[in-house]
Amino acid sequence: MNGPNPVSRRDFLRNSAASAASAALLASGNFAHASVDDTIRVGVIGCGGRGTDAARNVLDTKLPGIEIVALADVFPERLEGAKNSLRSFGPQFKVKDDTCFLGFDAYKKLLATNCNYVILATPPGFRPEHFRAAVEAGKNVFTEKPVAVDAPGVRSFIESGEKAKAKGLSVVAGTQRRHQAQYLETIKRIHDGAIGEVVSAQVYWNQGGLWMHPRRPEWSDLEWQMRNWYYLTWLCGDHIVEQHVHNLDVANWVLNAHPAKAVGVGGRQVRTDPAYGHIWDHFGLEYEYPNGARVLSMCKHWDNTASRVSEHVIGTRGTSDPGRWIRGAVQYRFDGDAPNPYVQEHADNIQAIRSGRPLNEARQVAESTLTAILGREACYTGQEITWDQMMACNTVLAPPAFRNGAHPASMNMSLPVPPVAMPGRTQLDRNDW
Repeated sequence: MNGPNPVSRRDFLRNSAASAASAALLASGNFAHASVDDTIRVGVIGCGGRGTDAARNVLDTKLPGIEIVALADVFPERLEGAKNSLRSFGPQFKVKDDTCFLGFDAYKKLLATNCNYVILATPPGFRPEHFRAAVEAGKNVFTEKPVAVDAPGVRSFIESGEKAKAKGLSVVAGTQRRHQAQYLETIKRIHDGAIGEVVSAQVYWNQGGLWMHPRRPEWSDLEWQMRNWYYLTWLCGDHIVEQHVHNLDVANWVLNAHPAKAVGVGGRQVRTDPAYGHIWDHFGLEYEYPNGARVLSMCKHWDNTASRVSEHVIGTRGTSDPGRWIRGAVQYRFDGDAPNPYVQEHADNIQAIRSGRPLNEARQVAESTLTAILGREACYTGQEITWDQMMACNTVLAPPAFRNGAHPASMNMSLPVPPVAMPGRTQLDRNDW
């Protein structure tokens, strides 16, 4: 991955056509898989709100022969909450006491069951490890985004994605805009020249603050961090990686490339209380792409301020909101059917599995994840950083107790929070612990 992976317009349109009704049938591959009558047995690794909702989304496809068969989490109440929520699906909920697993190694026990479709929805810091194990176990995967928090994690994810391809496993990521009819139809037209050559774009995830769980006296350092994973870079990657990856993924998609370099600013100006860990509350960046296009990237978590979550693209012959309309030499506004993309991404994955033509979005989502990591590190260090520098970086954000597949025996662990990143002081190659 020393540069963009060029794809012809014809190939890109073939892949983009993998939308509402036909994604799986158009993806490449010649592997023998389950027939349409075979059961999709779903295991959920990470039973918080996103994991539980993803399991509901699978069942909401209304496709026949889908069952939830196993659950795994580190927190008992999360697992119980998922069980209580999913029981409403009646006979499709097949989870038993002996297919519910707790602890840091719960994912291994779940992967040893007869599930053949795994949802990965733990904090992103665990994603590369869980994806690798799922692929080794021969499971089809739906993975939430982002798929890593550092460059070594991205490299691991890409390697596992290639192994999944060799095994004929289907891998779909939670970058749901890639399965959203409005984006598919509009970006197809952009790639067909509707706005000419894309020369710049603006992408935003600006919003107010999110949840935070005040620390309880009985919580260890590790338990507090796990329950507030969003505010620790080793678990979430900072909010530019956890959330803004969606908009950056659209930029990569529109430009059919990843950026060559990035430079930016940001900090921790409003959300300064230690209760919010050590992540920043705003980022502003310029990404430069191989064709010379510049992308302005902006994200923040400030209450009582203007919000914007969107993308805007400028070409030599027009402009576009790539999820809705095109203006210029071509006039277009999406007015077709728009299935729920959170459901459609699972429908596409399941249809791909059953058709014997698996999808594989591993590299695509890994590159979008690294795009966000590149932006974070450019801001953290205050330096202009290239894609190749970022891809080669060996900084591991996880504490030593969680490296190389290791885990502590329990939550009872002291773990100080690393210092807040300071531009001009923080280095690209570093050890936060």
